[in-house]
Formats: sequence, structure tokens, C-alpha cells
Amino acid sequence: MRYFKLRSGDTWKLGVVSLLIAGLPDTGHAQLAECGQIGGAAVNDAAPGGCINKTLAEQIGAGHGDEMTPGSAVYLIKRDPARSIRRGRQLFQRKFTAAEGLGPRVNATSTGDITETRALGAALADSCAACHGRPRGSAGFGGDVVTFPDSRDAPHLFGLGLIEMLADEMTADLRLIREQAIETAVNGPANNRSRRHLGINPDGSVTRRLRTKGVDFGRITARPDGTVDTSAVDGVDEDLRVKPFFHHGATVSMREFIIGALNDEMGLQAWDPVLCAVTDPVSPQFMLSPAGFAFDPETDSFNRPKVCDAAEDADLDGVAGEIDPALVDHMEFYLLNYFKPAQYRVNRRAYRGLYLMKAIGCTSCHVQNLEIERDRRIADVETAYDRERGIFNDLFAEATTRFQVVNDGGAYPQLLPEEQSFVVRNVFTDLKRHDLGPNFHERDFDGTRITEHVTEPLWGVGSTAPYGHDGRSINLDTVIRRHGGEARRVTAAYRRLDPNSRDMILDFLQTLVLFPPDDTASNLNPGDPNSDDPQDPANHGNINLGELFQIAGEGTE
Repeated sequence: MRYFKLRSGDTWKLGVVSLLIAGLPDTGHAQLAECGQIGGAAVNDAAPGGCINKTLAEQIGAGHGDEMTPGSAVYLIKRDPARSIRRGRQLFQRKFTAAEGLGPRVNATSTGDITETRALGAALADSCAACHGRPRGSAGFGGDVVTFPDSRDAPHLFGLGLIEMLADEMTADLRLIREQAIETAVNGPANNRSRRHLGINPDGSVTRRLRTKGVDFGRITARPDGTVDTSAVDGVDEDLRVKPFFHHGATVSMREFIIGALNDEMGLQAWDPVLCAVTDPVSPQFMLSPAGFAFDPETDSFNRPKVCDAAEDADLDGVAGEIDPALVDHMEFYLLNYFKPAQYRVNRRAYRGLYLMKAIGCTSCHVQNLEIERDRRIADVETAYDRERGIFNDLFAEATTRFQVVNDGGAYPQLLPEEQSFVVRNVFTDLKRHDLGPNFHERDFDGTRITEHVTEPLWGVGSTAPYGHDGRSINLDTVIRRHGGEARRVTAAYRRLDPNSRDMILDFLQTLVLFPPDDTASNLNPGDPNSDDPQDPANHGNINLGELFQIAGEGTE
């Protein structure tokens, strides 16, 4: 063991890590096969990072486990979190085979009624990176996922964990406002002065604004009998649960997202001890996922994995879980900690463009910055334009640890999240659902229309054409002009701008970019800017998670 320094705000912070594998490249480019399936070590020697070293059984290790079971997923998440992130990334890129359970989707024939079984409209892929594999080596963007008649764009997954945490904290805030309103309405005031101070209506009801992190979700009115009028709630369901995933806001957590995608897009069924316990029809239990998401069946309903009831499901034909829970654990932790998008060079025109966005009202929905109160990640990566240190793409990434070292007597200390506050900058979303007019409405297979969509975060938007929830707008100008409904006044203000001013807004949006972590120099691997062969990826530098590994006995990924 030895000590090294990582940048942490304006101070230098010591992190305890093992550097026995220093210099190991952050392998994995897009979709990757297992080395043993395509030629073994010779392939990886000829093209490092061209395949996955570990077998699927080795990635599963000791299974789900706990923090005291060496080699298990929970053990690695608690004691070697950077390795768990890397393993989750390799699983994200892994090309699954038929022998490992790939396909068919839904049932043996992939047939049925699509209005009852949404997955029949999904594309069949053999890896997550088939749809989210660009730029190289990232959980970026891909083609359309055809789950609606008008198609559905595959969004990038950069910063996904930050989005989950923001939505979860917003939900908690909204529900606290509701509970406080109910308590005041039921218990009543001590006197008339208290009545006025507490905002109690003449009929004894209590009206409260639903405001969290600077975002307004309308208002509720609690009555003295304990019931609540939610007719004025805006942009969220009556249960006040902010659902950030899928464009119409359908899923609460990344864990549900992962298990659903494995099933619908890859035909891989995952049995999960977390969600199976939470959704048990007889005795549902509160569960905390290894990544720290709290699943409470008393306050929310969650998607039940199909194989929780495999014995009763004829479509599964007796199939137990094809995906071990340990793999779900690593993928959830990977996406929790996944890098947020970068910001490229911001010149005067781009700064002016941001000012104009605020002036005409774009940021009333696309809120620029939101703060997390309790950050569950173990590291942050800030990636920005740096002409001097950005060797390949003029970007440089600064990694900052956000874990605390907890010695509990184990062979390795636990590296646990500090759970401090964190400002999520340049996210540009309010996580509310909005009606943007008929040009954004989507047809469903049963003839109904989906009219509301969650505000798309704008970070990364400079890299992700085409645009729109359905991917049908060819550039940023056209998708802005497409906005109507609740955004019609902002769109009209944009149209009234002179061409040069509109171009300034587009200039700013083009600074919000995705990036390839394998080619982006960082303080974990700054690369060699003086190399005689600057096109060799080994000289580019990268975001080398291997520098943070603690348990040398786990080997390479």
C-alpha cells in the first residue's frame, strides 16, 4: 500500500490505494467480447483493450455477498469501489452469447400483443453498448431504440447517478412538504395569530407550494380530515415521486432500468434479491441496494423482475435468473459513479449565448445547476477544455475522491461515500414533465398519445444529434423551434432573436459535450504530450480507474 494525492476542491487529499497495477490502461472501447471467446491472450496482446480479460464467472466472483465475503460484489463495492466501477463498465460493454442466455426477448417466439407487452417493440442487442457505445469506451449514445411507433432515441448515460440522486432528493422534499401540510391541517393552530402565520385557509385547509431545489411543482392543499387535494400539482404524479428515467418519466431507479433493459433489449432475465424482496406480493420488505438507493415499498411501487416468479411464469419455461445479482450490483454502481459530460471551450460568443438562454427563458425549465445534499458516489470527474494538457481532444479530466476510509478490522479498509453536498453544474433540467405541444406528442401502439415528457438534461447535447425524444430533429436549431405548448413563449422569443444571437445560443450548447474516457488525459493518467506517435492511444492519457484499485489479488479486468 502507498499513498498518492488526488485533487479535491482547493485542497490536496490523501487517498489510500494500491498502485501495484499503476499504468494499467482503462481497457474497453465499445462492445467487447471475452478474450477466451475470440482468440485469447494473443488478441489482447496485439490490440490491448480489444477484449475482456475476465470470464463471466470471474466477473460474478463470489456472487452478491456482503462486505465480509471476499470476491463478492458488495465486498468490492465497499472495499475496492473503483474496481467495481471498472467491472460494471466491462459488463456494460460485454457481448453476451446465446450460451449465457442472450435472447429471445419476452418469450420463446418474441410474439404477442405489443399494447400489453412493451418489450415486443424493443430492439434485440447483445450488449448495453450496442445502443450506448459512443464516443469510444463510454456509456454514450447510439441509434434509436424502437419502442414507440415514431421511434425512441437512446439517451446518453453520462451523469446518470447524479440524475437519480437529484430526483430522489426532490421526491423526499416534496413529500416532506406534504406531510407538514397534513400535520398542520389536522392539528390546527393554537390561536388566530398562528392560523395566519401558518397559512391556514378559512375552511381549515392548508395550501403549500411544492418547491424543491429551486423547481416549482405546483401546490397541494391538505384538509383537516387528512386528505390532500393534488389537482394543482404540476409536472409530477399525485404521489409526488419524481421519476427521472425514460422520456415520459416511468422509472424511479437505475437498478430497475438495468434489469428492465437486460430483459427487454437482450432477453436476459435477472433475479434480484433487492427488487424481489421489495416487490414481494405477500410480505414486501424495505431494501437498500449496494449502491445506496433506498427501496421503500410503503411509499412507492417498483418494477418486479420477471424471474422473481419464474416457477409460475410459463413464458420463462422454468428459467431461473440468467444474470447473477452480482452483475446487476456492479452495473448499478458503475452508472451511479459514471462521469458527467464535459464542457469544451467557452469563448465570448458562447458566454453571450448562455446569457441569452437565461434572458429568453430557456432556463426556466432547463435549470443550469442543481445541488445534491448527500452524494453517494465515491469519486467525481470534472472534464473541461484544456489546450495544454488535453492531448488527443483538448479535454482534461480531474478526478476527485469522495470517499472516507473506514478501518473495520478487515484485510482491506472500507472506502465509503463521504455523503457530502455536491453542486451538479450545467445539467440544465428541472426533472419535471412538460407538454411541449403536438410536435413533441408521441403515438403509442394502442392509439393513445403521450403528451408530457421529462425535461431533457442539456449536458452532452453538443454531441448527441439528432435531437428530440424521438430523435427526429436534425439539429439544435430545429429542435428548439419545434418546442411549443408550455414552451411556446420561449420559442417565440428565440425566433425573434436576430440570426447572430440565435447562433450564439447554439455556440454555447455546442460546448456541452460527451467524451471518450479512453482518449481523455486526466490526473489519473496524463499521457505523453511529447510522444513521437501522438496517434497511439497509449500516449493520449485516459481516466485510469486502475490507479484507484485497492485489492491487488483481484488482478486485471
